[in-house]
Amino acid sequence: MKILVFGTFDRLHPGHHFLLCKAQERGELFVVVARDATVQRIKKIIPQQNQEERMQAIASAYPGITVLLGDAADYLVPVLEVNPDLILLGYDQKLPPGVAEEDFSCPVERLEAFQPERWKSSLLKK
Repeated sequence: MKILVFGTFDRLHPGHHFLLCKAQERGELFVVVARDATVQRIKKIIPQQNQEERMQAIASAYPGITVLLGDAADYLVPVLEVNPDLILLGYDQKLPPGVAEEDFSCPVERLEAFQPERWKSSLLKK
């Protein structure tokens, strides 16, 4: 079963590891890392790590998974390329502007939180 997750994954922390481990338990894992420009456009922040560093951090921590860079123009391109059987979202993850769960040809599930009062990315940046 092909599992797809996507996100920024800036400065991997236990919350990210929880998501990636839970996803990996479900099948062959594909991770789409958001481009720097996409993070700036959507979240209005500059990641602490650039897109290559974020991809490398995931690839190093999880050698058996496939890490992809998001598409600069169309958020759905990597989804179409992977053709997943399941998309997993983080407990508070929002889809990019103009994308709805109905746009995916597979089921979408949301994972439970892992200590969000401690390991939420926005809290760690403060």
